[in-house]
Amino acid sequence: MLMARQPQGFIKSPAEQAAMRTAGRLAAQVLDMIGPRVVPGITTGELDQICHDYIVGELNAIPAPLNYRGFPRSICTSVNHVVCHGIPGPRTLRTGDIVNLDITVIKDGFHGDTSRMFQVGACSIQARRLCRVAYQALWRGIGIVAPGRTLGDLGHAIQQFVESEGYSVVQEYCGHGIGRAFHEDPQVLHYGTPGSGMVIEPGMTFTIEPMVNAGRRQVKLLGDGWTVVTRDHSLSAQWEHTLLVTADGVEVLTLGADERAPS
Repeated sequence: MLMARQPQGFIKSPAEQAAMRTAGRLAAQVLDMIGPRVVPGITTGELDQICHDYIVGELNAIPAPLNYRGFPRSICTSVNHVVCHGIPGPRTLRTGDIVNLDITVIKDGFHGDTSRMFQVGACSIQARRLCRVAYQALWRGIGIVAPGRTLGDLGHAIQQFVESEGYSVVQEYCGHGIGRAFHEDPQVLHYGTPGSGMVIEPGMTFTIEPMVNAGRRQVKLLGDGWTVVTRDHSLSAQWEHTLLVTADGVEVLTLGADERAPS
């Protein structure tokens, strides 16, 4: 089977890798900061404003989503059956909600991109399990990343695990290369065939961000042109990390302060 090689222009130099580490660390800091504030009674708009002020005022960075292709806010807030790209606004979080906060910052011209699931108060067993499986799926994908493997290997590992747990993987949205641009090549699918797709090489930087649905994988785009929801209104969960491929494996650039790779 033919396997595509990464175009040389997308391999990051040591200086670019260092800049990516900084951007990734700052994006993770935003999630660490906002986590304790994700409580019943707060609105998604308030979470957005807190993050915006922190990114701009404390980190001296730029919130990448703001005005990106017309997106009107500084973060994405995707609640319950919203799969991705939820627009912050007047919605008040309630006990039992699950919410994905997606943060991307630009620091010194480079992007760091990460998202995390938060449980609002006491959540159902089903919601907690979905969030856990989605997190494990992310790390199944990360565990595949190494020079010589392919993006198809990565996608297959995620899909196989998620479906074995009785859930489904969204196929319309995917991870992506990242660096000076928010979205670069290659596309990183969360499903696929082993041995297919681009060969993973040292110096590549990309995100893995599987969207896992409790029901069927089909989604639809709402009239605002951004918000994506599950067609069957089942819950959806997503986690995301930005990665750097190293000579012998992978470095996760967006680890939270208390986060370690699952054993």
